Amino acid sequence: MKTTQMSRRTVLASATAAAAASLLPQAAFAKELLRMSTLGPGTSPNLVMTTFANIINRELPDFEIQLNATGAATRHVLEVAMGKTTFCMSSPVIHTLMTGQRAMYAKIDKAPELATKLRAVLNFPMGVYHIAVYESSGIKSLNDIKGKRVFLGPPGGAAFATMNRLFKALTGLEEGTDYEAVKLGWDAAAAAFQDGNLDVYCNPTNAPSPVLTQIAVTNPIRFLGIPADQLESEGVQALANRPGFGLDTIPTGVYGDNQVNEAETTTLGVTVGIVTHEDADEDMIYNMTKTFFAGVEEMRDTAPWLAPINPETAVKDINMPLHPGSQRALEELGVTIPDIARA
Repeated sequence: MKTTQMSRRTVLASATAAAAASLLPQAAFAKELLRMSTLGPGTSPNLVMTTFANIINRELPDFEIQLNATGAATRHVLEVAMGKTTFCMSSPVIHTLMTGQRAMYAKIDKAPELATKLRAVLNFPMGVYHIAVYESSGIKSLNDIKGKRVFLGPPGGAAFATMNRLFKALTGLEEGTDYEAVKLGWDAAAAAFQDGNLDVYCNPTNAPSPVLTQIAVTNPIRFLGIPADQLESEGVQALANRPGFGLDTIPTGVYGDNQVNEAETTTLGVTVGIVTHEDADEDMIYNMTKTFFAGVEEMRDTAPWLAPINPETAVKDINMPLHPGSQRALEELGVTIPDIARA
């Protein structure tokens, strides 16, 4: 008799749970959670990818993209390639280094194999490398950074490696010997610079950067750049000619009256992109790509920083295959797909 009563209770409980579940919104069960890794706040990738996530979460109710804005892109791409994360920021140069098992991937034997698992969703302009100092610091050029506390980028990341090489090429100064490369993440570094705990702050971002704009409201700032007589030097050209890189400028006055530079600042510019795994659902990526660019088009009048983000720039500097879903979407948007990007 006891067994029968327990069975009846179990059946009743199951039936009650089923009835309650039937009253819940269907979307509560259908929504798929997806993880997207990007750089920290204050960077262009964070701004673009946050916009991507917001548009998708609003317009495609079957999906919810959750952002992770910690860590370095060089690690994020490994996590996507291993299927641990759905999306992340990458760049043409990161893909080249990963494929060739070079630099930060030199000791990762599976890096070239993992690179073959990655597929591009879209590329976008990341902006230009800002090398910022307070005017009160007395630093007028990169030669003045000897003995200073410098943020090159998160340790192990592509920005760190790029700035390290640029500083050495222009000045001969060595990180760890001639100046201190402070090991921080993007968020912590921005806060440290705002608090006066860094002498030099590097950030690859579109101008004007929200972080630097906030600082320039109350503080005169200077941007250090590549001197004209060194633009054609071997070290500078080696950096500027890497996949996705080139020479670019920070205009005068873009940060208001407290930007003390009297002429535009020549520096490095870079293209980055959103990547996913080759096994990501084709229809999902197709719908997300179309939805993102439709959302961007609607936002252009109220968000001028979106001007460079368009379907044509989605294949600029691309050096990996597009995901089939993204390729289909971009072709429908009238984009000519380079052979190297064809899935």
